[in-house]
Amino acid sequence: MVAKTLYGLEEILAGELLSLGANDLQIGRRMVSFTGDKELLYKANFYCRTALRILKPIYHFKAKDADTVYKEVKKVEWEKYLSLDKTFAIDSVIYSEDFNHSKFVAYRTKDAIVDYFMEKMQKRPSVRVNNPDLYINIHISHNDCTLSIDSSGESLHKRGYRVGQTEAPLNEVLAAGMILKTGWKGESNFVDPMCGSGTLLIEAAMIALNIAPGIYRKEFAFQKWIDYDEELFDRIYNDDSGERTFDFKCYGSDISQAAIDVALENVRGAGLVKYIDLSVKPFQQYTEAPKPGILVTNPPYGERLSSRDLLNLYSMIGERLKHVFTGYKAWIISYKEEFFDKIGLHPCERIKLMNGSLECEYRCYEMFEGTNKDYKKALSERGGERPEGAARSRGFERSGDNRQERSTRRFAVPRGEDDEERFQGRPPRKSENRSWGDRPAKMRYRDGDDRRGFGGRKGSGDNRRGDGGGKRPFKKPKYRGNYGDYED
Repeated sequence: MVAKTLYGLEEILAGELLSLGANDLQIGRRMVSFTGDKELLYKANFYCRTALRILKPIYHFKAKDADTVYKEVKKVEWEKYLSLDKTFAIDSVIYSEDFNHSKFVAYRTKDAIVDYFMEKMQKRPSVRVNNPDLYINIHISHNDCTLSIDSSGESLHKRGYRVGQTEAPLNEVLAAGMILKTGWKGESNFVDPMCGSGTLLIEAAMIALNIAPGIYRKEFAFQKWIDYDEELFDRIYNDDSGERTFDFKCYGSDISQAAIDVALENVRGAGLVKYIDLSVKPFQQYTEAPKPGILVTNPPYGERLSSRDLLNLYSMIGERLKHVFTGYKAWIISYKEEFFDKIGLHPCERIKLMNGSLECEYRCYEMFEGTNKDYKKALSERGGERPEGAARSRGFERSGDNRQERSTRRFAVPRGEDDEERFQGRPPRKSENRSWGDRPAKMRYRDGDDRRGFGGRKGSGDNRRGDGGGKRPFKKPKYRGNYGDYED
């Protein structure tokens, strides 16, 4: 199987899959391949916080033109996956000089499936662009082709708890990945002083309580598969043995009353009001911080503020971190070097991430009292041990570090979200006497990040190229597929 993710979150996703019992893990670019059974397929969709979708490859072949694709696709025994009364859609992803039109490849794939059924049964299943019974993915890299069926359907970043959103909300998968990158699991307070629609706060509370991200979903694509095991998925869905208590709180604030109103709606939709405290409060008005705690935030770095306003904003962030958040680890994501320079602190960690189409850095600042000189002196006196109660940080002020501004890209156009049912609390677990049909009404499909139909195009939020690298501790799988540079 193949689990897709955002650039920079591959290691986190591999760890999640490993904890679920996946075997033969291999990390690629924005993907992790693995082996497992049907139960693992269901669990990967239900439990993985950093997966965008889970694909099950069914056929591999080589082709240099669309006619060869047509012939090869017809070789698949499609009745194993699709019946005449079911609908399907094709999503094509092409990275090859031999194919210059992904939509045409999708059409030829569709034609092959239709002709297969017409020749064998004199009838054919229908194509349905929105909410089909079977999502079929064809991926071509050079002349290596892979046919897969998509077990997720709607992108897994759409948890189901979001009721409203502010402009350019943070992708839920990115938010969860950012939090997991910090190593935080609920052992302290969590603070986001620029919380927007509350995505980081909600994902943090879910991580602290170990609530499965799939609990809010109306459905997954595998529930329409011919071999769907409802009893098995019911058992997975109803198992709350992994959930835990959270003895601290998530604190969020924003300068905008409208943003806090939206965040409150989303928190209610997730049933997490007890664990998340919201307030209208500018960052510069923070005079104290709950202890112990960690700060994770996504400050503005867009087109709504002037360059001068943004530089002043980041200067203020650095000032507040130094004077209020001592003893904290503060994690900030942004994309311009000059913004980070204005914070005036030296990061102890830097991680490259993609936020939509923007190449960002995610930096950690460990805050301590006094100067860096005092910190190093105390460290030396303790024989290398870090001062008790002080941050294990190098949160010292940086001077004279004028780097050139990194090249930037335009913001991705904000995508609309599906209409969600406004839960007043978390969806109840299914009882033994409750049928699946009693769950809330199914959401409509309108996946802005993964445009569908048989002319599927690359999405805007989860498909930008980045360069992977580094050591990969996981064992290579028996099958070495064509997903080393997997693109959506």
